[in-house]
Amino acid sequence: MWSFNSIKMYAFVGPSGTGKSYRAQYVAGENNINYIIDDGLFIKDNEVIAGNSAKKAPTKIETIKHALFQTPEEKKEIKSAIRKYKPESIMILGTSDNMVQKIAENLGLPKISKIIYINEIATEEEMEAARRIRVTEGKHVIPVPTFEIKKDFSGYILDPLQIFKSKGLGKDPYVSEKSIIRPTFSYMGNFTISDQVFRQITEYIADKTPAIHKLAKMRITKHEEGPDIYIEVIVVYGYNIRDSLIEFRDKCKKEIEQLTAMNVNSIEVVARALDFGE
Repeated sequence: MWSFNSIKMYAFVGPSGTGKSYRAQYVAGENNINYIIDDGLFIKDNEVIAGNSAKKAPTKIETIKHALFQTPEEKKEIKSAIRKYKPESIMILGTSDNMVQKIAENLGLPKISKIIYINEIATEEEMEAARRIRVTEGKHVIPVPTFEIKKDFSGYILDPLQIFKSKGLGKDPYVSEKSIIRPTFSYMGNFTISDQVFRQITEYIADKTPAIHKLAKMRITKHEEGPDIYIEVIVVYGYNIRDSLIEFRDKCKKEIEQLTAMNVNSIEVVARALDFGE
């Protein structure tokens, strides 16, 4: 019968910025592990099933506290998800043996039975390259697809990174998508997306929507929680205006959020005129 004590615990350990998260899914796959705990997130395969990324924290100290699940609320959410999914094994990512053991202890999990170290997986040159990217670009990799965490990082760049590697002759290739983010405390500061990007996406959707003749005007107002978007369009005569505007608005919101990794705080679409054709 399944219980917390029956879970086989693994850990993937290495100094900060050496590429642990980048290689996490590969290491998990090699050890037949489907569940990962990394920086405040509980991940099943390529899906976040509980938690919030510690990289949202305003300082590095707060990030560490969050990654260790020190508050009752954080512990409760993760433990509830573990009970729901009943994993046979879990791999915890951390910067030291002490850190991963502390995470397991805070979540009421068994002691870690196997620790895998980053230098067993990556060369010194690869780890140094990862450190350089972290320092010069302020980037951090989370082992889940971009769309899984974009809601948590409105206003910050998330770059989907496709990995395609061979496991060796006669073995299936390893394919995984990662999400690269800039922590909120990065000295590089906030990154924003050009208004022209929003316009190009909206014009493309208008061109693919039969009820919309063309985009007439667009205004973007940016806020910390995401942009407010105001759009005026010319509607093709013969279509239900209200239904057409709602459909177009929903399409725009979905595509902008998907393609830019930003939340759309609000979006308003107004019919400026009708197009009667020739």
